[in-house]
Amino acid sequence: MRICFVAPFGIRPKGTVPARMIPLAEALQARGHQVVVVAPPYTNPEDSGRCERVRGVELRNIRLAPGGKVLATPLMAWRMLRGIRQTQPELVHLFKPKGYGALAVMLQLVVQRELPIFVDSDDWEGCGGMNALHGYGRVEQCLYSFQEQWLSRHAWGVTLASRALQEMTGQMGVPQRQMLYLPNGVEPRPSGDGDRIRAALGMTPDQPVLLLYTRFFEFSQQPLYRLFQGMTATMPNLRILVVGQGRRGEDAALLQAAQEFGFSQALHHAGWVEPEHLPDWFAAAQVALYPFDDTLTNRTKCPAKLTELLLAGLPVVGHAVGQVRDYLSATPELLCEPGDWGALQQKLLLLLQDRTLADLTGQRLRQDILSRFAWSDEAEKLERFYRAMCRRGESS
Repeated sequence: MRICFVAPFGIRPKGTVPARMIPLAEALQARGHQVVVVAPPYTNPEDSGRCERVRGVELRNIRLAPGGKVLATPLMAWRMLRGIRQTQPELVHLFKPKGYGALAVMLQLVVQRELPIFVDSDDWEGCGGMNALHGYGRVEQCLYSFQEQWLSRHAWGVTLASRALQEMTGQMGVPQRQMLYLPNGVEPRPSGDGDRIRAALGMTPDQPVLLLYTRFFEFSQQPLYRLFQGMTATMPNLRILVVGQGRRGEDAALLQAAQEFGFSQALHHAGWVEPEHLPDWFAAAQVALYPFDDTLTNRTKCPAKLTELLLAGLPVVGHAVGQVRDYLSATPELLCEPGDWGALQQKLLLLLQDRTLADLTGQRLRQDILSRFAWSDEAEKLERFYRAMCRRGESS
């Protein structure tokens, strides 16, 4: 089957394309299908018009249109539609029902209803969701909310990265038989070189190291500062690695708080780390934390960052919100009620003080995620869903 994946943006620096689309496309190709990804690379404009192969998957970056966002939108939507049709697909799968790709797919649904169209959601985009986290104008917010609702109702099938998204899509009137729960998966990969990172940062092999891998917006910042303050007071030799970059000055706020709360000597903020180097940073840590506020955005998302931590064999202590509960179900003792930062601290200290327990717990979580969330299994489920929905569409 010739399949066109329609990306919401380019492959860099955001995570949806490399963390969800590419491994899923790769797994489908291993099952004998041909997948081409068509992307609007406005996040990486240096790739405008460039075709490349990413892990064996063909990626076609459309040529960006001149002018501002408003002036460029009609031309970008047309170029996306043309790029989709040039792949001569037997099936189109749109990832994220918003933006240029969504406009192109909406046009495709209007002019050629017989071509199977599927939509993938890995976030709630509309009211109370991602719309509230970005600096969108009122017109954009209304457009994205409309696209999410209209495309979910008119697609042949909808794939959803979380149970909460599945429930909310059902509330739009989409029948259960037209929805597939398709969480983010993993695939085996070698462990990183943690000794290299520890040596570079002047840490001893037996020093306890806590990792926070984040974009910061998923949780309140003040409780994090107090957590780090309390942990370093209890464990003076603790080192804290923070990997990731904030959107609204959280990085600078963390560094300032480290001075004010007295944990600056323990903190190393790595900032943005290239994906190929992430395993080394993960391997340098003993334990990871995954704070998650109980918000609509968090309840509906499927955190790919958490899957990376679990695949690295790290024990993760997190708040039991949305998919975090599902991913950590093998170790319910590491789940904390939303907002309970005191429990987070206690559970983290327990693991940091017992390296053997931490190692055994991390390996248990790694084995669990590989057995329950392998991309190869997700691709097999998706293939069956495609065929079922296509048979239903052809007979209607």
